[in-house]
Amino acid sequence: MSIEERLARLEERVAALEETPVPSGLSAGDFWVLEGLRPAAQGNEGVVVWAGVVETGAGPVEWQMGRPVADLIDPGHLDDFAERLAALGHPVRLALVLAVVRGTTKVTDLAEQLELASTGQIYHHIKALTAAGWLRQAARGHVTVPAERVVPLLVAVGVSS
Repeated sequence: MSIEERLARLEERVAALEETPVPSGLSAGDFWVLEGLRPAAQGNEGVVVWAGVVETGAGPVEWQMGRPVADLIDPGHLDDFAERLAALGHPVRLALVLAVVRGTTKVTDLAEQLELASTGQIYHHIKALTAAGWLRQAARGHVTVPAERVVPLLVAVGVSS
């Protein structure tokens, strides 16, 4: 397929997404997301999508992602998934990453807010969260949650509630 054909198909898909009505209020009978997913899931094991519009301390984040079910249940990816989830499994780490989403990015402020005895403790947790992709160094002594990780983070919190 040529680049022109791929671009034309992409433009068609974007136009279709922009025309999809999204209700202002959701109720138990609203399945507009599922209706949009059914065509993509046909002939496959399925598709899982997560999306969100989030106001963070660093500004607004709008993100949507989707993965074929086959990718999500592939045993070859389990170690990566487990590492990312394990990094969030510690209460201090979860509190830390959510504080960053709310806008506290300075490491010393995070240590104080989380009532940690030393910055060494917080750097230990930051290292684990950074290795898992949940945090990124923003500037000296500051961290941020990458925009592409905000919605997945909140989805992970949401599904565990």
